[in-house]
Amino acid sequence: MTEIRVALADDHPVVLAGVKALLQEAPEITLIGEATTGSAALQMICDCLPDVAVIDISMPDLNGIDLATQLAESCPQVKLLALTVHEDRAYIQPLLKAGARGYLLKRSAAEDLVRAIRAVASGGTYLDPAIADRALSDTARGGRSDNAQSGDPDSLSQREDEVLRLTAQGYSNKEIAARLNVSNKTVETYKARAAEKLGLRTRADIVRYGASHGWLTDLQGR
Repeated sequence: MTEIRVALADDHPVVLAGVKALLQEAPEITLIGEATTGSAALQMICDCLPDVAVIDISMPDLNGIDLATQLAESCPQVKLLALTVHEDRAYIQPLLKAGARGYLLKRSAAEDLVRAIRAVASGGTYLDPAIADRALSDTARGGRSDNAQSGDPDSLSQREDEVLRLTAQGYSNKEIAARLNVSNKTVETYKARAAEKLGLRTRADIVRYGASHGWLTDLQGR
């Protein structure tokens, strides 16, 4: 069983205590650091370099979105999982754009936190089902990605489909290149072609498209 090193950042001591209790139930997860402010979390995570950092969005002095942005620059190898009460799509998109691999609601933590950490640690993406459904329904009401949702996956070549699926699941270009035994540039080319065919503009668009076509089902079931 591979060890998963986890760091926590949340400004509520009760939440931290509850999360730690949940993690103790998973023998492969080791808690290596915790913080109660955004700036302290940035320093702690960069010092500890956990496999997964579980971060809240609303924290003193540095919010979760800004924290994710700075972590992406300072220690991009750390995979981020947002654990929050916020269900608004306005929070989801910036976090995904900043590089977060997962988004879990606190009300779902008791059942899904360990599963989400495992999915993110293994290189995949975890979206709380309630969040995925909300994002998709927002899109259907006329969001920016309407064209993306109408794209036909049958228009993709096999390689384009593989690259886009892996991208939706949270893998980086480098990780995809290693899995498919091709160059980074080749991955970028396939991704660009697939995105153009389906009208996808951002990574958040790709994740929502993947969710709407069942590409994340296996990840969410782990």
